[in-house]
Amino acid sequence: MSQTWTIDPTHTGLEFAVRHMGLSTVKGRFRALSGSITTAEDGRLEGVEVTVDTTTIDTAEPNRDGHLRAPDFFDVEKYPTATFKSTAVEPQGQNVYRVTGELTIRGVTKPVTLEVETSDPIKDPYGLQRAAAEGKTKISRKEWGLTWNQVLEFGALMVSDDVRISFDVQATRPSA
Repeated sequence: MSQTWTIDPTHTGLEFAVRHMGLSTVKGRFRALSGSITTAEDGRLEGVEVTVDTTTIDTAEPNRDGHLRAPDFFDVEKYPTATFKSTAVEPQGQNVYRVTGELTIRGVTKPVTLEVETSDPIKDPYGLQRAAAEGKTKISRKEWGLTWNQVLEFGALMVSDDVRISFDVQATRPSA
């Protein structure tokens, strides 16, 4: 029998990193998301569904955040959320999985594979079962229509195409 876990947004982080001007890496995060994780009775990961509030993008630079919310990038007025829904989960070892799913950004859906490592569940002081997972992937932002860029005088791009995504998630469910 499957068990459903609710993502705890106060103990979850979704971050991204992208090269800027070919020199340094700019990091950011989304401050709000929700979703669920499904496991088998023995704790094996079976599925993931996440909705990200793209209006909450935060790179610690208000002008850049405004540009990222604009039509050049996430176009948050038209597309206020991004979603991920798993389609396959392949065990890779003890608590390690390859999770394939559909990532939707700006109304464009493409397959993505995540490398995920999970923790064993614990009972917290409030009577909930609590588990965690961390993982990563890399995407080409152009595949989702995030194409704005500038070529600099020395040939580098203002914003690289590759985006590294990482997450650290806690989820809860009532104790048995």
